This record gives sequence, C-alpha cells and structure tokens, in this order.
Amino acid sequence: MMKVSESTPREIMYKVLVVGDIAVGKTSIIRRYVNRSFSTQYKTTVGVDFHLKTLKKGDQTIRLQLWDIAGQERFGSMTRIYYKDAVGAFVVFDVSRTSTLETVSRWKQDIDQKVNLREGEESIPVVLLANKIDMGVLIKNKEEMDQLCKDLGFIAWFETSARLDKNIDNCVEFLLDTIEHKKYNRTVNPEKVLLYDKDKRRNNNNEDNCFCV
Repeated sequence: MMKVSESTPREIMYKVLVVGDIAVGKTSIIRRYVNRSFSTQYKTTVGVDFHLKTLKKGDQTIRLQLWDIAGQERFGSMTRIYYKDAVGAFVVFDVSRTSTLETVSRWKQDIDQKVNLREGEESIPVVLLANKIDMGVLIKNKEEMDQLCKDLGFIAWFETSARLDKNIDNCVEFLLDTIEHKKYNRTVNPEKVLLYDKDKRRNNNNEDNCFCV
C-alpha cells in the first residue's frame, strides 16, 4: 500500500516533494500552482516550507501537500525527516544554469535512499522539471533528455515556466495520475501509463510535454 493518510473514505492526503538546487524556481512553481500567482521577489527558502491545495476528483477530495525543500539542504541528514511519507516528487533544474542539471542525479538518488518505503514497495514516482524556459533556453536534444530520465529513473520530464505558467498544471496532473495508478493498481506497468498519457496529450495537440518512455 502507498503511505497515504485518509481521514474519511472520500478524502485523501498526498505529500509531494519539490527539490532541486538553490534558485531553480521551486517556490515559484509551487505558488503558481497553488495560488495562481508569480513574483520575482520570493526569498530563498530556509529549511522547508509546505503549501496545501485541495482538489476535487469525482466524489473524492485530495489534499495535496507540496513540500518546498531548500536547495542548501541538499543531501543533508535533515532531508530524511522532510522526505518521510512522501508519495511523489519533482526534481527541478534551471535550464539557464547547466550546473543545476548536473546535480539532478544526486537529488534523485537522495529521494530513493531516504523516502521510507515498506518492504517490497517500489520507489515513489519522480518527475524532472526543466524550469525557466522563459529565459530563452530550451532543451535542444530531447532524445538525450529522454535517455537521461530513463537512466536515472525519472518517470517523465517537462519543460516549465512559472513566469509564463507553462506546463505547471500539466506536470502536477501527470504526477497525481501516476500516484493514483500506483495506489489503486500496483500491477500497472509505468511505461504503459506514460505511453497512454503521452498519446492522450498528443490528441489534445499539446506538444510541449516531453516524456520518458
């Protein structure tokens, strides 16, 4: 079973981590999604902060906790406490700063090692976000990014911009859909889930999303 807290049969809590180096835009992504706002004046997160958004899905209420982990906390001993009971995660890098891409493998490894899984459980689903595409830098070789995702164990990647509100809802929706599949059907093949979702989005003429398959 996924580690999920249920207060009523139709209410569920998901804890999702948002990690990455300092100033890659984690707080901006979260606030764009939760508050529908953007500012250039956010202060650097110290330690950890979390934001709550309530979603309705059919007759079910989802209370989504997005945990904003400070970049300077990377790979530290405290992250084990912050990661406890997470059911999904985003790793964010800044497309205009190559150094932040170079550390995503360590963030992914940190999550895999410190999220407290019960014996026999798979690693939580983790999505890679190539953020700040509003800076004029795009991923030129998408095949290389696909391969990087597969090599490191990310279930998908998205080009995002909190400033432009680009793919923010899409990436969260995708991760939540994956969490739901893992929760209700542990035998689902993640690649089949990704391929289904990819085809669905292509049918909607949305070609801005990039997925590892």
